[in-house]
Amino acid sequence: MAARIRKGDKVVVISGADKGRQGEVLRVIPSANRAVVQGIAMAKHHTKPKGMGEPGGIIERERAIDLSNVALIDPESGKPTRVGFRTLEDGRKVRVARRSDSVIDG
Repeated sequence: MAARIRKGDKVVVISGADKGRQGEVLRVIPSANRAVVQGIAMAKHHTKPKGMGEPGGIIERERAIDLSNVALIDPESGKPTRVGFRTLEDGRKVRVARRSDSVIDG
């Protein structure tokens, strides 16, 4: 099945603790139906020192969130939208924003 949310997309969180926050998709995990969004669902990880000169400590990084909790941002209106698909005259299959009916990946 074609991916509705892809790496590099601007998305908004529509439910959960980070509801309303926006970010860019850093990674999509299709097998788990999850995505990692920049600055969303931050978790603290305790790391041990590794080798020469790399100190240990507490680092913060993004956790994966379910794809059902994010919505793509419409390129025209800047509001959340659903994603559809359309085949162009030249045979290419492209994603379409349902809110404004505009092509997302040109």
